Amino acid sequence: MDKPLDYLEINKNSWNKRTEFHVHSEFYDLHGFLQGNSSLNPIELELLGDLKGKAVLHLQCHFGQDSISLSRLGAEVVGVDLSDKAIQTARDLADQTNSSAKFVCCDIYDLPNHLDQEFDIVFTSYGTIGWLPDLNKWANVISHFLKPIGKFVFVEFHPVVWMFDDNFEKVGYNYFNTGPIVEKEKGTYADRETDIHQEYVYWNHDLGEVLSSLIQNGLQISSFAEYDYSPYNCFQHTVEFGPKKFKIKHLDNKIPMVYSIVADKR
Repeated sequence: MDKPLDYLEINKNSWNKRTEFHVHSEFYDLHGFLQGNSSLNPIELELLGDLKGKAVLHLQCHFGQDSISLSRLGAEVVGVDLSDKAIQTARDLADQTNSSAKFVCCDIYDLPNHLDQEFDIVFTSYGTIGWLPDLNKWANVISHFLKPIGKFVFVEFHPVVWMFDDNFEKVGYNYFNTGPIVEKEKGTYADRETDIHQEYVYWNHDLGEVLSSLIQNGLQISSFAEYDYSPYNCFQHTVEFGPKKFKIKHLDNKIPMVYSIVADKR
């Protein structure tokens, strides 16, 4: 019998390795961040709205830049991530920047056992749900932590992007969730030449799966949008056609690269 796939341990190790490189990468511009630059993008800033006095739960926060950026806008923020190295870095950055942001290290499915609080907003963005096998459990956690009139703000890379191979030359993966995808990688999206080798476990989630999971857990979709660019230069063969707007050069605007959802708790 095959040994069960311990995706949590595999992915935790992967993100612990990535964190060591990401903190010092040009991609994350820690120097600029410490000088006061925000790590948030116009897409999510418009959807989040005025954050003064709002309690915000930030799921899968990596090493805390977005969480701290949210707190700089007046929110009381709790960030959550699986990687203990990422969370320790986030706590250190919060201390360095005098941020009120707090951080919890756990699998987000287990968060109700680590946190007892309700929030005005639950937020998560860019490369998050692919690390989760069960979106119904994900949506249940979101609903659990939202106040009755709270809202969920979600920005994510479009599932069409994950269908392609790394060079965006052919369709290599299924649009629909057909189970875990186990990959080995050299480098990281923040620096593809970095001397790092890792294994990770990933899932593709189609839009129907995402939307239905939210609806079935008491969330009403109030907005949905698709964008023909990525605000991050994290893919192969990109061209920047505007400030923080990247497309795949040979595909131009032919594919969606990001989508957003706002949902309200009923």
